[in-house]
Amino acid sequence: MTAVKHDVFQAIADPTRRKVLGLLAIKELAISEITSHFPISRTAIAKHLHILSEANLVSGKKVGREKIYQLHPEPLTEVKQWLAYYEQFWDNKLSMLKHIVEKDD
Repeated sequence: MTAVKHDVFQAIADPTRRKVLGLLAIKELAISEITSHFPISRTAIAKHLHILSEANLVSGKKVGREKIYQLHPEPLTEVKQWLAYYEQFWDNKLSMLKHIVEKDD
């Protein structure tokens, strides 16, 4: 495995990269197919794919003249674990709201 130059948090910070991940979650796509979903250049998409690749979120393989990209969701586990810690605060606020609403009834 290659060294991670961008971490998963940096990689998903950009909305374009999040949309690319969403597209690749549906199916593997060539860079031309990915580019067709955005109002930016192929070169810009290639840069986004490079960052996602450095974070080990995607990989590309040559198939004929195209490079086909696929999602590797495993690094997103780190994000899930980080968010899980904060769920306790959301759950606490919802419990308090429920208590207030039910008390007024």
